[in-house]
Amino acid sequence: MPAALTMSRRRAARAASTAPSSGRDKGSGIAIAQGRRGAAAPAMRKPPFLRPAVPGRQLRLPGRVCAQGRNYGHREQRQRHGDGFQNSGTAGILQKIFGSITTADGSALVKLGNTTVICGVKAELAAPAVDSANKGYIVPNVELPSLCSTRFRSGPPGEEAQAASQFIADVIENSQMIAKEDLCIAGGKLAWVLYCDIICLDYDGNILDASTFALLAALKNVQLPSVTVNEETGLSEVNLKQKNPLVIRKHPVATSFAIFDDTLLIVDPTAEEEDLATGTVTVVTDEDDRLCSVHKPGGSPLTGAKLQDCISRAITRHREVKKLIDKVIKSIKPK
Repeated sequence: MPAALTMSRRRAARAASTAPSSGRDKGSGIAIAQGRRGAAAPAMRKPPFLRPAVPGRQLRLPGRVCAQGRNYGHREQRQRHGDGFQNSGTAGILQKIFGSITTADGSALVKLGNTTVICGVKAELAAPAVDSANKGYIVPNVELPSLCSTRFRSGPPGEEAQAASQFIADVIENSQMIAKEDLCIAGGKLAWVLYCDIICLDYDGNILDASTFALLAALKNVQLPSVTVNEETGLSEVNLKQKNPLVIRKHPVATSFAIFDDTLLIVDPTAEEEDLATGTVTVVTDEDDRLCSVHKPGGSPLTGAKLQDCISRAITRHREVKKLIDKVIKSIKPK
């Protein structure tokens, strides 16, 4: 009997352990403990230094994945042109493509570091002004659209675009790169109008140098058709089969410097360097080592010795740029 009783008690205890808990036990601490033991354990929070980056801040950019949204492969790895410009001031134009716009009378694409500018020249016929009956027109325009940088917005031209357009107009006027008398076809009757549209495709600073290079290269690529005025009818007759190149009398080249408290000068500054600099200055020279223009929009003052240093470097750079332009023009096969 004692053994049989013991076996029956074991069976009853085993059955009680496998049976579902009663309503009274559902709210007890044992039922709660059993429920936690049966459920999946929650994931433990990792320390901050082991947590993955926030998905919204992870950027997949060409060449390298940046966990904190910074493209290390773009600006930190940017190689400056030539041997650095800071020491020699040599030319750093990496690319020139002449005739890149087939619908224009002359065009050129210039890539200066990460700044890319394209210039198209369109020629039209118009009556000359009354006070300058033997002169034509040159109308430059610089556009900085929103597609070239996030710092620009769509809409009417901003302050920087207007300042660049005025700078290009001053360079054309002061350097006498084109004699407006050469654009006159018939005095007081007909003259050429050259619309020079300079558009920035990718902005990374130094827009003035790139715009000047693109303008000079595009003008050297212009081919104007032969135009005569019929004396009997007074109408113009255009011969598209006979085209003549535009006469470029001077070749101005701009060289920009970023100033850091009048102690450090950096040639060909990037957009970041321009933002950090205390001032900027742009020097324009021609092939005769003549100073055509000095553009300094405020900022920290510049001593005479530093300014003379800037002019010397600008002259050296002009020779390199002029040599590069002539080399590219000679490499173009005539059609």
